[in-house]
Amino acid sequence: MPAKTAVVLGAQWGDEGKGKIVDVLADRFSIVARYAGGHNAGHTVIIGGKKFVLQLVPCGVLRPDCRAVIGNGVVLDPMAFLQEVERLREVGVDVSGKLFVSNRAHVILPYHRMIELAAENAPGRMKIGTTSRGIGPAYEDKMKRSGLRVVDMLNTALLRTHIQNACHEKNTIARALFGTDPLDANKMYEEYARVAERLAPYIADTALLLNQALRAGESIMFEGAQGTLLDIDHGTYPYVTSSSATAGGATIGTGVGPTAIGTVIGVTKAYVTRVGEGPFPTEIHDTTGDLLRARGQEYGAVTGRPRRCGWIDLPMLRYSNQINGTKWLVVTKLDVLDGLDSIPVCTGYKVDGKLTDTVPADVRGLESIEPIYKNLQGWQQPTEGITEYAKLPAAAKEYLKYLESESGARIGMISTGPDRDQTILLPEFATALAAISATS
Repeated sequence: MPAKTAVVLGAQWGDEGKGKIVDVLADRFSIVARYAGGHNAGHTVIIGGKKFVLQLVPCGVLRPDCRAVIGNGVVLDPMAFLQEVERLREVGVDVSGKLFVSNRAHVILPYHRMIELAAENAPGRMKIGTTSRGIGPAYEDKMKRSGLRVVDMLNTALLRTHIQNACHEKNTIARALFGTDPLDANKMYEEYARVAERLAPYIADTALLLNQALRAGESIMFEGAQGTLLDIDHGTYPYVTSSSATAGGATIGTGVGPTAIGTVIGVTKAYVTRVGEGPFPTEIHDTTGDLLRARGQEYGAVTGRPRRCGWIDLPMLRYSNQINGTKWLVVTKLDVLDGLDSIPVCTGYKVDGKLTDTVPADVRGLESIEPIYKNLQGWQQPTEGITEYAKLPAAAKEYLKYLESESGARIGMISTGPDRDQTILLPEFATALAAISATS
């Protein structure tokens, strides 16, 4: 019997609208599990006009019968987590008994933010465009085996020793390299010892929880953060995030085996955006980019930073689908393209005068790309709020068919607006979802 699981991830540089898609699909799954990233990932969900912005908590928590898991692959800022839980309670979302944090997840502490902020703003340093929330330095400590895990916070003696030793090291480094004022280790310990008590009810062996759920015939959706092109291994390095944002990260970041992954669902905008620094071959540098930004409300859910906008990039999309083994595509923000006379689609590249449809690995190659475009006919009528494929304009259908034929994955869902209900679910995709979520 096929695994009753699906990975939902970003096919571009993040911000594809995964939050809405996970929310729409969550009522078909018993559990939604987040497997990578930190509170730099903003997922916006709009339900009946009411807006929810989630950073750490998986979107499944907004469904009353769905449990939510923060996996071991996530780096957890305990303060940000507890603040988010409190905000959810204030708007009537009760997470008691349905939200779990991996005891093996690594913890972000104030010195991680200090180091990242100082490094990002230091003279002469290459800017990556991070959110300066301590994500990268926390992953650095994890990989050099000097991090603090969630379970370690429950041991007060270990917590005190760890913070004292870490502060001594980080304060010395920050003062020497960046002239940063030192952090108070004793004050930090007292604060985080209290935080640990508040965090304790949510802590669990989530790998055990997830595997037991699978053995019991329950269905699980693995929620990605950021996007494929920000993956630490497969993204546009070094302008990437610090974790595995691809489908493979779902097994590493939750503790389920690779054979437990049933299908992969990639989320792509009908165009492309990215935040921060880094190469962007199809970026639009004229007023059309401003138009897309305004129509799509392209500002970061966490940072408020304006997003760079560009045309759909088929070589990048094929690359993403290849890396992830993507079977189904969800196309979001189709309505943002309403009213355009024609829509350029990047079908290939010219690099150093040579034609290619392969994404270069090096930054120099990415920055020197000349996109090759094919112009598709636009549609001169609104698509916002349409919930039936048959009611889409003919040119919009042709646009979607072209993306599907050239991407290597089937389109299963189309988003025509920010609200949960502004969604088109295609029959074959609905059938595939029903097979995943069917009770054993």
